[in-house]
Amino acid sequence: MQEIWYTGIVTRLLDETPNTRRFWIRIPELERFDFKPGQFVTLDLPIHEKKNKRWRSYSIASHPDGTNEFELVIVLLEGGVGSTYLFNEIKEGSTLQVRGPLGMFTLPADMEKDLFLICTGTGIAPFRSMVHHIQLHQLPHPNIHLIFGCRYEQDLLYADEMRQLDKDMPRFHYIPTLSRQEDWAGKKGYVHSIYEEILAGDKRPANFYLCGWKAMIDEARQRITAMGYDRHDIHLELYG
Repeated sequence: MQEIWYTGIVTRLLDETPNTRRFWIRIPELERFDFKPGQFVTLDLPIHEKKNKRWRSYSIASHPDGTNEFELVIVLLEGGVGSTYLFNEIKEGSTLQVRGPLGMFTLPADMEKDLFLICTGTGIAPFRSMVHHIQLHQLPHPNIHLIFGCRYEQDLLYADEMRQLDKDMPRFHYIPTLSRQEDWAGKKGYVHSIYEEILAGDKRPANFYLCGWKAMIDEARQRITAMGYDRHDIHLELYG
């Protein structure tokens, strides 16, 4: 497969939380940048001589809208060479080398089973893309449970937007859960107790999509299979 790299122009930057930033990137040489919700792009950053050590991949956070622009949401990792470069060097008007879209972490062809979208941190990005796509195209869908784990309320990405989708879509359920915040009226603890609670008395057919840090994904896989689900019901996109 031929590797096609495009030159992207950063059109807008916005700090979403204290350690995450939204990057809007336009590909001028394409009329439209087409992708499936859930896919990612790879950036080639000038941070190493070896190309495979320069590459960083990020899920697309926006939904396909027929334009040549898309959005990424990136967390500044302590000691992370790639994210440090992006936060310190990239300004509006900067260029980035972009490859994609890539990846098979996409919605099932037939959305008949309940969807559990389970994420931590910037792992919400592909799910934001999926849910907006479903709403925009009025796709028939089952119950969708977006379970989003963070430490503190200030870490919740796209919170107002997700609450609005929860109101607008009768079968979409936004469930943020915080592991460290005391003064929080919502769910507390980790994401695992949430889906286990929902499915406790009703092991309905379901697809599980996991996106985020490896520790969360490993534990979720163990717990979901322990509930009696098949490993083919579990789809994952690993960060870090």
